[in-house]
Amino acid sequence: MPLLGPIRSVFAAGEGLFDRLLCALGAATFSQVPEFMQQYVQRLGGHLDEARRQLEELQAAAARSGLTLDQLTAHTAAAGDPAVARLGAVLKEASARVEDLAAAESAIRHASILARPFVFLEHLDPAIARATWGVFKPALPTTLEGLVYSLVGIVVFLGVYHFGVRRPVGRAWKARAARKERKNAAAPT
Repeated sequence: MPLLGPIRSVFAAGEGLFDRLLCALGAATFSQVPEFMQQYVQRLGGHLDEARRQLEELQAAAARSGLTLDQLTAHTAAAGDPAVARLGAVLKEASARVEDLAAAESAIRHASILARPFVFLEHLDPAIARATWGVFKPALPTTLEGLVYSLVGIVVFLGVYHFGVRRPVGRAWKARAARKERKNAAAPT
């Protein structure tokens, strides 16, 4: 068949172009991971600043009463009035919130490039993540971390294509051709 050569050539060129497109898509997609984490950490820092400000106000109110925040928390939690007793739980939650946010921010900021996505997922606050996603602005990170994620994206996209699509389809075509050849060989001439 004289047309098979040019057709194969066109498909080979198209596949090379498709590989390049996959590389670009993989790099662009995965480079957004550190960008999202960076925007998440900024939002997390804002939540932490606000929680610390509220905690400082509660500590100042306790000090004006001649108590520490822990003493005020224990005093209100033990109160006979249910409304005042619930205030003790609010005071305790405010302290815990500051500790949780500070631990999460510190862990994410100080994690290595390779550990950061796992640390991020470990300390992920779903509400903050949803709010971050709601205002997320894609960007092209020009950091070492952005480069690493881009390279991982290239490898993942090409790997999925070559081992999850191209190789199985190629095997199926070869098996089909072998069956057809066996059928033709077995047919009487």
